[in-house]
Amino acid sequence: MSEPTADVAEAPYEPDPRRWRILGVTLVAGFMVLLDVTIVNVAVPSIREGLDTTVGTIQWVVSGYALAFGLTLVTGGRLGDAWGRRRMMLIGLSGFVLASAAAGLAPSIELLVLARLVQGFAAGLLTPQNTGLIQTLFRGPERGIAFGLFGFTVSVSAALGPVVGGLIIALLGEEEGWRWIFLVNVPIGLVLLVAIARMVPPREVLGTPDTRLDPVGALLLGATVLCLLYPVVSVESGQRLPLALLVLVPGLAVAFVRWERRVVARGGAPLLDLGLLRAVPGYASGIAIGTLYFTGFTGVFLVLSVFLQDGLDYSALQTGLLLTPFALGSAVASPLAGRLVSRAGRRLTVLALVTMIGGLVALAGLVPVVDGTGRLWWVLTLTLLVAGLGGGAVVSPNFTLTLAEVPTRMGGAAGGGVQTGQRIGAAIGAAVVMTAYQVAVTRYDDPGVALRWALAVSVAVLLAALATAVWSWRREPAHAPGTM
Repeated sequence: MSEPTADVAEAPYEPDPRRWRILGVTLVAGFMVLLDVTIVNVAVPSIREGLDTTVGTIQWVVSGYALAFGLTLVTGGRLGDAWGRRRMMLIGLSGFVLASAAAGLAPSIELLVLARLVQGFAAGLLTPQNTGLIQTLFRGPERGIAFGLFGFTVSVSAALGPVVGGLIIALLGEEEGWRWIFLVNVPIGLVLLVAIARMVPPREVLGTPDTRLDPVGALLLGATVLCLLYPVVSVESGQRLPLALLVLVPGLAVAFVRWERRVVARGGAPLLDLGLLRAVPGYASGIAIGTLYFTGFTGVFLVLSVFLQDGLDYSALQTGLLLTPFALGSAVASPLAGRLVSRAGRRLTVLALVTMIGGLVALAGLVPVVDGTGRLWWVLTLTLLVAGLGGGAVVSPNFTLTLAEVPTRMGGAAGGGVQTGQRIGAAIGAAVVMTAYQVAVTRYDDPGVALRWALAVSVAVLLAALATAVWSWRREPAHAPGTM
């Protein structure tokens, strides 16, 4: 495998006095985009009734966004590296705002699904610019803190999605409230467009990049991700035929790897320099940890939402509020973990995963057997708070350690690679964990037992993430990787 090409024409680092304000603006944009991954979950019944559609079709409102999002992350990151992060943020956010307006005003399910696909593509252009900007604007312990705030954004947005969605529907009604889940993005997005245009530095300030692109690599990677994710989201909507596409994944992945090696050997600019996987310490294991974590973590919220609403007849708002302790735990742990990662290194990820697994094991053991609403609230509060404390300390340190030694000129594409793994893991995890729940409900006719089976699947995947983190920790050099 080729080594990463040398950093050429990369500007010397000079701290931007506005870097924390720039980060704040971009994280708000990232929060809005990531919130849309889960905010729709609690609105599915309202959308289905409002547009008079089927369960299988409505699933594409949720899954279509995730599919399009995952398809464009690496390409979006590479475009930001080549053409400037401000430009790609403005393009991505403009598309996201327009698609949000179209989704909120959609008169039919077909137009709503199309708008969600466009939303996802736009989000894939916008999101990797966050990690690229952190790579460029911060160094040393400050980078760990910045990634801590980014990890906070990722964790809390996923956990708060059902809460925000439930609140909007409760305030504006079941019939039209779901439309405002999308329309609320419009005024916020317009304000952010002005802030990004004024504050994010142009490409020239960030150095002189290599503007050559790799369209063949983008097509091969896109086809690989599509053939992996499309069958997954199709299964969620009740289709089985697309599973045949999975047989194409190995061949497409090999073709992508060979093409990228060829581009590097010819002195070109690859979409993603695969030499990073071998030459950059922690990059390959960081992608594996992030992918496995999101595979095990994402399905938990979906299953709990179904368990509470369908199994126990809770409202969308009550369900969202019951899941809030995870967000609170993540809000506390993510910034703190970002400050500690420079000294603690990978062992922080190990301890965080152990904590999260402990919380989920307690949740699986206690929730199905508690009696009474009051006891259930206490059990969910305590176990999800512990799981949130662990989960919040996984994402931000993993970003810091994975990207610590990646050259800044590759920051967008490399960060997009990490996030692509997360999106793939999230899609697969949601499908697998939800399938485990549905099979168990059918077999045992007991939502509590089904929840236990689903959480067991999540914990098994998280144990694989833990094993990978322990392996990475044992191979960690004596110096703390986050101190770069």
